[in-house]
Amino acid sequence: MRKRLIQILGFLITSLGWLFVLCTMAMDYWRITQLGGQGGSFIIRVAWYWSNLWKDCFTDSTAVTNCRDFPVLWTVTPFIQGVRGLLMCGLTLGFFAVVLCFVGMECTFIGGGDKTKDKLLLSGAVFHIAGSVSDVSAYCLYINRIARTTFAPSIGPGVLRYDLGPPIFLGLVGCFLIILGAMFYAVTVCTVICPERQVVYAYGGGTYMVPRTRGRTLYSGYYRPGQYGSYMSSGPSYSSKISKLSQTTPTKFSDRDAFV
Repeated sequence: MRKRLIQILGFLITSLGWLFVLCTMAMDYWRITQLGGQGGSFIIRVAWYWSNLWKDCFTDSTAVTNCRDFPVLWTVTPFIQGVRGLLMCGLTLGFFAVVLCFVGMECTFIGGGDKTKDKLLLSGAVFHIAGSVSDVSAYCLYINRIARTTFAPSIGPGVLRYDLGPPIFLGLVGCFLIILGAMFYAVTVCTVICPERQVVYAYGGGTYMVPRTRGRTLYSGYYRPGQYGSYMSSGPSYSSKISKLSQTTPTKFSDRDAFV
């Protein structure tokens, strides 16, 4: 039950994160700056310049916005192309991750057996992390472009110093949620990553692994010849070894066996 709740929580968190990232691609004000000055004794005029991944816009103090759409793909600024490509790649990976995790969750009745579903869930978590890394790279590329102009000691004429807009922060929060949800998925399938091995101690410290297949006894296939000597020999050594073995073996012999 706990495993199922953790997986559902991870699914909700990752879905919310991808929704945030998807919304940032359509949002405005990726970068914004304002120019204000005294237009008269009682009027203050302010103009806003802002951009997103698809257009550059100008808004005056009367709330009239004029925009210029970016030209075709091969004439767009290279860093804008890089940001678009990384975001689309991340969203594609996120789509496959959501499908794999949905199929691999314990509360769904598709995907095969438990081991198969755990492997699908683990693959989905890897896809989530890879997609979020791609999205973080896109946001960092955009932030680096703005920071280079903002913190430059001198800029050319007509170049504006922009500030970061809300979509950048929303996208970074979404990437954090995606990684957090992927960690929840990984916790529930940690037995696939690091399978537990049970060890049974017998005969004074010897270690034996518990058989993984059904119908296999403890000693079949795990007895090492020569480890405890040969029990088919004759003489005092044979009887002493048999007595030691009977002391370590908690088996009670019946009266019928005593007369055989």
